[in-house]
Amino acid sequence: MELDRERSLPLPESPAAERNKRPILDVLKRVLPPSGTVLEIASGTGQHAVYFAEALPGLEFQPSDIDEASLDGLRARRDLAPLPNLAPPVVLDVRAPTWPLASAAAVLCINMIHIAPWAAAEGLLRGAAAILPAGGPLVLYGPFLRAEVTTAPSNVAFDQSLKARDPDWGIRRLDEVTAAARVHDLRFDELVEMPANNLIVVYRRG
Repeated sequence: MELDRERSLPLPESPAAERNKRPILDVLKRVLPPSGTVLEIASGTGQHAVYFAEALPGLEFQPSDIDEASLDGLRARRDLAPLPNLAPPVVLDVRAPTWPLASAAAVLCINMIHIAPWAAAEGLLRGAAAILPAGGPLVLYGPFLRAEVTTAPSNVAFDQSLKARDPDWGIRRLDEVTAAARVHDLRFDELVEMPANNLIVVYRRG
């Protein structure tokens, strides 16, 4: 576990982020534009932001979160890895009518829409569409339910546990997310099967 050298406190870490960062990066290398700003939504511990910024020096990474504790950890982790293409984190509530960035070449959201109300997913789609250029990607990672695919038992149990914590949470149906994206002229572009019954779903601004 990394330490915040200034305070000698351990930084928060996510084992899942550590496991999935390499497979996600392999897809991002292909679907992200070669340059520009990538806005990461719900950056959490910052492990992804640091790893991706280091691996993709041609892109500027802008981490964000709504949670103050996460923002503190993001700042501390960035201070330990002062990469020139990793911006200080910003406060961002996806449900807000305007976001702190007026434009971005790509928007990345990992493991967020199932642990937030559906209004957050709608806000993400609306906000991403407002700041992306034509053809710009919105990249989502996480578990999804698909009508044509039998849901893995682990995802069924996970979905039940999420709803037990908050009835507004839960693994989202991919067709419903895609329909909501279409309202904002975000067109389904690609689906990539990922480890541990997760998916990467890419939408592009029309």
